This record gives sequence, structure tokens and C-alpha cells, in this order.
Amino acid sequence: MDELSNKDYVIIDDFCREDLYQDLKLMFQDRLPFFSQAGIGALDLNTVHEEIRGDQTYWLDRKRDIEIEAFWQLIDESIYMLNRYCFLSLSGYEFHFANYPIGGHYAKHLDQFQQRNNRMISFIIYMNDDWKPEDGGQLEIFPKRKASLKIDPLARRCVLFKSAELPHRVLKANKERRSLTGWLLYTPSHLGQFLG
Repeated sequence: MDELSNKDYVIIDDFCREDLYQDLKLMFQDRLPFFSQAGIGALDLNTVHEEIRGDQTYWLDRKRDIEIEAFWQLIDESIYMLNRYCFLSLSGYEFHFANYPIGGHYAKHLDQFQQRNNRMISFIIYMNDDWKPEDGGQLEIFPKRKASLKIDPLARRCVLFKSAELPHRVLKANKERRSLTGWLLYTPSHLGQFLG
């Protein structure tokens, strides 16, 4: 919590239990036929620009996706800890699976929108077994007044960062790259789901 507060990001290896990780991988594979091309922008302003963003996504829903209840409980616990120790007012979340095909990337951006600026913490769990540096697909973050940092998308690695404070990009993937990506929110979730 201190590291997130002081540096605007934190990297946590072996974040989730192995059994939960296997459940997430199984569900990801099962839902692949239902992924759609990701866009940019919130709600009805969402548009596809593959030169900016080249992944496909599948949005998760706690009421529907009950087979990963252990994940939702982990998110509840994370929100509780962040509210308690970082004095945040998190009250909701949104998550999707993200699949980057070979050549997929995401240009430099902030996880925030003028139309809906309620994302506080970006939350990524990587799902790539046996990932090597030459596979590409690193998350490159741009901390204030510091050199950029490239983070390999290793299996069970979690990255948390302040959504409105940390510009970042996904470098071109040289093989298929998978993650569970989401945002912890400070406004009620009934405002509508971001579609990108």
C-alpha cells in the first residue's frame, strides 16, 4: 500500500493462488469465441481504432460469472484494504479479459475519460505462462520525473497503478498475450459500463 501511494504503482508477483489462476485461464479459454474488438472512449462514444489499440476483450459480470467467485472475493478484499490503508473511497469495479494477438499493442494513454472520470486504480493480472522478454507485450509505464519502466506480463503477476496519474502503453506482442484487466471505481457502478 505504501509503494502504491508513494510511487503511483506497485508490482506484485504470485498475486493469486494457483487454483484461482487455473480457473481464470480455463474461463478465459472458454469465453474466447465471445471476445470482441476493443475500442477507445466511454459508453456510446466508444470507437474501434486498431492503429491505437489492437486487443479483443470480454467483459466480466459477477452475477453471471459465478465460476470465478474466488476472484470477486479477492477484489472485495483488495478494495477493503485500499480504502482502509490508502484512504480511498472505492465503491465499485469493472473487469474484462484482454487478448492481444500477435502484433497487438496499445498506444500511450491514461485510464481516464472526460465523459466518466471515476477510475481510481487500474488492476491487471497477467495470464501468460513461460513468457520471455523477446515475446514483447510489455506494459511500459511513465512515472513522473523518472525513466519509463517496462514490465513483463508474467503469469500471476499483478500490477496496480493510479488510473489518472500514470501514462502507460502496451508494446507490440510477438505472441498471444492474455490478461485480466480492470478498474476500481469511486462512483456507483450503475453509471454504465465502459466498452473498451
